Amino acid sequence: MAEQEVAPAPATEEKPSSSAVDRWVGGLVLLGGLWLFAVRFIKTLGRPPYEFKEIIRQLNAIGFRSLSLVTVVGVVIGAVLTMQSRPTMIKFGAEAFIPAMVAISVMRELSPVLISVILGGRVGAGIGAELGSMRASEQIDAMEVAALDPYKLLVFTRVVACMIALPVLTIYADLLALVGSWVVEKIEAGMTLNHFITSVVNSVEFSDYLPGIVKTIFFGFTIGIVGCYEGYNSSGGTEGVGRSATDAAVTSSLLIIVLDVLFVKITLMLWPS
Repeated sequence: MAEQEVAPAPATEEKPSSSAVDRWVGGLVLLGGLWLFAVRFIKTLGRPPYEFKEIIRQLNAIGFRSLSLVTVVGVVIGAVLTMQSRPTMIKFGAEAFIPAMVAISVMRELSPVLISVILGGRVGAGIGAELGSMRASEQIDAMEVAALDPYKLLVFTRVVACMIALPVLTIYADLLALVGSWVVEKIEAGMTLNHFITSVVNSVEFSDYLPGIVKTIFFGFTIGIVGCYEGYNSSGGTEGVGRSATDAAVTSSLLIIVLDVLFVKITLMLWPS
C-alpha cells in the first residue's frame, strides 16, 4: 500500500505578541493624553483669576523642600567632576583650565539634566501620589460636583510651581558646583578663590549658561504635566496610587533625557561652536 504524501502545512506569519502590542498602544495613549493635558494647561493659562496662594504653597513644597537634596547634589557634581578630570588635565598640561571646564560642563549639561532627573523622581512621584490619593478618595470628583475646576486648582498650580522652581534650583546647583570645584582645587593645588572666579568669568559666555537655564523651564513643565496626568487619571484604588507615582517618576525622567537631546541640537544650531 503506497504511502500517502502529507502536504506541508502552510507557513504562518509571525505576529507580534499581544504584550508588545499593548505596550505600543499604551505608549501612544500616554503621549496623546499628555498632549491633551498640555493643551488644556495652555488654555487655562489665558483664563484668570489664578490661585496665587496655592502656587506659593506648591513652590514651598516643590522648591524649598528640595533645597537640601539639591545642595548635596550640586556640591558633589562640582567636586567629583574636578577630581575625575584633574589627572587628565595635568597629563596634557591644562591644569589651569580646570575651573573653566567645570563651569561650562556644569552650566550647559550636568546641572540642568541631573537636577531635573532627580527632581523628576522626587517631585513627579510626589505629585502623582498626591493627586492619585485624591482621585481614589473621590475628592476630585467632589470638586467637579461642586462646580469647581479641579484642573485649575490642582494641576495648573503645580505645573507653574515646577516651571518656576526648577530654573531657580538649577542656578543654585550651578553655584554650589563651582564651590565644590574650588574646594577641591584649593586642597589639591592651593588655588585662591579670586583666581578661580577670574578663570570662570573669563571663560563662561552667554551661550554657556542661558540655554541650560531656559531648558529647565521646559523640564519643569514636563515634570509637572506628567506627575499631574498620572495622578489625575489614576485608577484602581490604593494600588493605582503607587502605580501612578512610579509611572510619573519613570516617564518624566525618560522625557527629560529625550528633550535634552533636542535642546542640545537647537543650542548648537543657534550658537555654533
